[in-house]
Amino acid sequence: METQKLEIKKDFDDEKRYILFGPFLGEFMYSRMYGKRQSEYDWCLHILILSSLRGIVHQIWNSSSIPFLIHPSIANFPIWETTGIVLCLLFHIGISEPLYYWLHRLLHSSYFFQQYHWLHHSGNATFLEHLLLCVIIGVPIVATTLIGYGSIIMFYGYILAFDFLRCMGHSNVEVVPHHIFETLPTLKYLIYTPTSLSSLPFATKLILMPIWPFAFLVTLIMWAKSKTFLHTFCNLRGKLLQCWVVPRFDGINKQIEEAILKADKIGVKVLSLAALNKVRTAFFLKFLFNEALNGGGKLFVTKFPDLKVRVVHGNTLTAAVILKEIPLDVKEKEAPLQDQSLLVQVTKYQAAKHCKTWILGKWTLPREQSWAPPGTHFHQFVVPPVIEFRRDCTYSKLAAMKLPDDVQGLGTCEYTMERGVVHACHAGGIVHFLEGWSHHEVGAIDVDRLDLVWEAALRHGFKPV
Repeated sequence: METQKLEIKKDFDDEKRYILFGPFLGEFMYSRMYGKRQSEYDWCLHILILSSLRGIVHQIWNSSSIPFLIHPSIANFPIWETTGIVLCLLFHIGISEPLYYWLHRLLHSSYFFQQYHWLHHSGNATFLEHLLLCVIIGVPIVATTLIGYGSIIMFYGYILAFDFLRCMGHSNVEVVPHHIFETLPTLKYLIYTPTSLSSLPFATKLILMPIWPFAFLVTLIMWAKSKTFLHTFCNLRGKLLQCWVVPRFDGINKQIEEAILKADKIGVKVLSLAALNKVRTAFFLKFLFNEALNGGGKLFVTKFPDLKVRVVHGNTLTAAVILKEIPLDVKEKEAPLQDQSLLVQVTKYQAAKHCKTWILGKWTLPREQSWAPPGTHFHQFVVPPVIEFRRDCTYSKLAAMKLPDDVQGLGTCEYTMERGVVHACHAGGIVHFLEGWSHHEVGAIDVDRLDLVWEAALRHGFKPV
């Protein structure tokens, strides 16, 4: 009986499985012919397209295996072929390396980065980049093999060496001392490091699973013992700028407090609290709650009134950047005539149901965004950024500014920003430092300083993005 079942399944798979796609095709064609809402039946079309693409992939691999059957020599590679190793390196240097460099430059262009490549910098692997990487890796291997010098060592060695160097470049760990690149600037074009081509670490790979227990143990030790530590640094007009990392989320105010006291002790002039200090996020029963973390730094300034280091949240510049994004002709028609060109603060989302320009001050859920009319543009003064639930609306990215052109030693990208771009609150801390202001920028935003801070940022070479 069991054998009969298997035979029936095999016969059905081979000859009649495509009948299963008939209802999907019929449903989609019916919705088109009789004018039903397309969005309700798009899933039928997507299933058909996805199934077709999967069939194409299988066919390509089945077809590509034919040469191995026709030419057994392709499958029977020698273990080592010196000429092949040399040729593979030449193909890599002459074709793959320039191709990889220019494709990466293209992905970091304004359009491709904002529309696509930012996903890579948030730790998500993208399908298109995987395909491009396969082409880049495949050029030396295929070319060397086709001219008759392929070998097992070449296959394993080239692919593993390529991945090793690529992972090292994305690790944000500077293996090669930075002063070597300062002495020999052209060396960065030969050695792949975070300085020469920087990004965030790759997403988790299955091959790393065996070391997860060790990584978990290290995480526990960091949770229990670690203090704030240096992550990256750069120089701007003779001034040292550093980025410190808080290694744990629970008890984060205590960690920030210790970092402020440490900075005060070693003579730091300005300590910027960064974007994620605006809120604390916690998941409880699948709901997201935001609550004030430390009053925008006011907690620390009040507790330690004799601090020499200036504590800065940078929100003044963030607010200025968002206000500059709003077109001057935007008016709130539901407001009184004399107030239509002013910002209107509301405490209930439904009160803004006729307004098409929203500035979000806290995280919003789909139900709350549903009050906005179609065509609304959401400006975000909130961290983390809200999820873009509304397809009939547009969303701005987090407020950011491009660093001055004369910044030196910048070896990493900041979160999902492109190279040389930082969050506006980060830029606000740097402007505070460059201006030599002696006050703390904590607590509520001083609206009287918005234009002052904006003009100071432009004067120092910061550019809006």
